[in-house]
Amino acid sequence: QVQLVESGGGLVQAGGSLRLSCVFSGGALGTYAWFRQAPGKEREFVAGIDWSGANIDYANSVKGRFTISRDNAKNTGYLQMNSLKPEDTAIYYCAAAKYYNIVLRRTFESDDYWGQGTQVTVSS
Repeated sequence: QVQLVESGGGLVQAGGSLRLSCVFSGGALGTYAWFRQAPGKEREFVAGIDWSGANIDYANSVKGRFTISRDNAKNTGYLQMNSLKPEDTAIYYCAAAKYYNIVLRRTFESDDYWGQGTQVTVSS
C-alpha cells in the first residue's frame, strides 16, 4: 500500500527556516511535488522535481527561498524553506505521481498519491 507522510512543519518567526520531509512507502518515489493550501484559498503548486532530479520547477512566490530535493536511497523528498514570510503560512502537502517517470508538471490528479499535510505557521 502506497503511503506518503509529511513532517517538519511547525511555528516559526518571519525570516526563519523549516525543512519539510516526505517519506514515500509502498513503492519508489518518482516525480513529486509540494503544494500548499492557506485558509480560504485554493491549493497551489509550490515546487516540483522529476524522477531523475534533473528537472525542477518553483512557483514564483518561493523561487530563491525554497529548495526542493530528493534522496532516492531513502525514498524521501524534502523542501527546505528559508526566509519564511507570514504569507507562507499554510498546510503543505506532498504529492507523488502515480507513474514513476512522468514528466514534471504543476498539476497532480486525485488518483496520484497525496500525503495528509503538515502545518506551517509563520508569525510576523
